[in-house]
Amino acid sequence: MSYVVAATYRAQANEETAVREALTAMVAPTRGEEGCLEYRAHQSVEDPAVFFLYERYRNEDAFKVHMATDYFATHIREATWPRLDSRERVFCEPLGGEE
Repeated sequence: MSYVVAATYRAQANEETAVREALTAMVAPTRGEEGCLEYRAHQSVEDPAVFFLYERYRNEDAFKVHMATDYFATHIREATWPRLDSRERVFCEPLGGEE
């Protein structure tokens, strides 16, 4: 069964561009991971400080591999998280046989 991560980030004032650039830089390498089934980053059209990530991995171990990559450290831990006012993550399993 796949492992889903849904995250909502709120950027600090005047940090929206830097967060958008860092999240955009994550898309291609993450989608290239063997264990990544889907990775989508979004920015709110109503509030540009709000970002939403939808990630789906083969399993929790694949997500852990993702978090151990150099680009995760560079673009998320170092470039995104320090620029946030808030970060919420929800870890899920699909229902109804969805994969």
